[in-house]
Amino acid sequence: MQNVDYIISCDYILPMDEGFSVIRNGAVAVRGHEIIDVGPSDEIFAKYAATAVIRGEGKVVLPGFINTHTHAAMVYFRGIADDLPLNDWLKNHIWPSENRWLSPEFTSDAVELACLEMLKGGVTTYNDMYFYEDSAGEITRKLGMRAVLGSGILDFPTVSAKTPDEYLENARRFINNWKGDDLITPCIAPHALYTCSPETLKKSKAMAEKFSVPLHIHLSETEWEVGEVKVRYNKKPVEYLDSLGFLDETVLAAHCIWVEDNEIELLSKRKVGVSHCMESNLKLASGFAPVVTMLMAGVKVTFGTDGAASNNDLNIMSEMSTTAKVHKALSNNPTVLDAKTTLLMATRWGAEVLGLGDKIGSIEKGKLADLVIINLKKPHLIPIYDIYSHIVYAAMASDVETVMVNGKVVLNDRRLQNADEDKILAKATEWQEKIKS
Repeated sequence: MQNVDYIISCDYILPMDEGFSVIRNGAVAVRGHEIIDVGPSDEIFAKYAATAVIRGEGKVVLPGFINTHTHAAMVYFRGIADDLPLNDWLKNHIWPSENRWLSPEFTSDAVELACLEMLKGGVTTYNDMYFYEDSAGEITRKLGMRAVLGSGILDFPTVSAKTPDEYLENARRFINNWKGDDLITPCIAPHALYTCSPETLKKSKAMAEKFSVPLHIHLSETEWEVGEVKVRYNKKPVEYLDSLGFLDETVLAAHCIWVEDNEIELLSKRKVGVSHCMESNLKLASGFAPVVTMLMAGVKVTFGTDGAASNNDLNIMSEMSTTAKVHKALSNNPTVLDAKTTLLMATRWGAEVLGLGDKIGSIEKGKLADLVIINLKKPHLIPIYDIYSHIVYAAMASDVETVMVNGKVVLNDRRLQNADEDKILAKATEWQEKIKS
């Protein structure tokens, strides 16, 4: 008998492997940060002795969900300026609010609330783009969550920096502070083509290459943006970025709504990952990304929530359900974005587009133990004929019961283990009163 820290046994295990297998009455053995073994429950219990056993009768274990595009600290601006077009929302409400309130303390407190919300919805990793990311890293690590944190780059001044070079210097310091951390991956995040000059984009790319970190950017989110890029550079947005030598497999492009067929071919050729933010796009009326076309072209499309100021939640499970249904209707084809593909986009592909595919995203020997246990003993989850279908079309964030990140239980029986939930909510209410005033 080999000693392990945990054995997690459940009615169903969804490894999210290439064959979309389902292990009935299965178990996962975890030692330290790693998955040591996965298989039928009787075989695992025969081979391993565990310090702790998590029994999951009437439950399913699957890889943690990955939110590939968000602005976590914007959770404190949830509902502050709803029912507006993106340009109006951003320029006349969000940017002024950020200039008034952004600080390391604001970011730390807001990200703590965002992490609490995401963990309760089974998100184990998020990909962020914002400011004061050192504060975001510290609080995310305290809660035991995994994140790719992008240091925001702009051409215009904000409270965090005054010039593009100052933003880049902030990014360099941030990378040096966090490179090699087991939970936090530093990233460079030039905001968009209409807020960053060619020189800024090139410098961002050069720094990412120098330090071997990912790039995270908004791309083709609105018709206005596409028109602006065409006027400035006489190219479509994807063509323009490619002309700068910006595009490769280290790039995660958020939205990609207004992309044409030749741009989709470029994204596929350059192996650019895409984060699809369906609910934010719907709410801002930004348009419908050609997700089915991108998937057919070989582009890895994943799920992001965007920030809670434009969604208004950080719920990947609802993103899965909404996206699958909307694109079936748009395509007039109920077979597209089937449940297995949709869950793949939320797990293994999410890890791969962030450069973490060798570490997380599936339940395999040697990978890190980022796991979610969902309680199936709910009226809306019975009877069960297809477990993949159930996760995508019927399960809710509130069904998530236990979350493990890096081999540590961070949510147990829906209670956060590394911080006081009541204090997190109280701080959010205090900030609400200040922001309202």
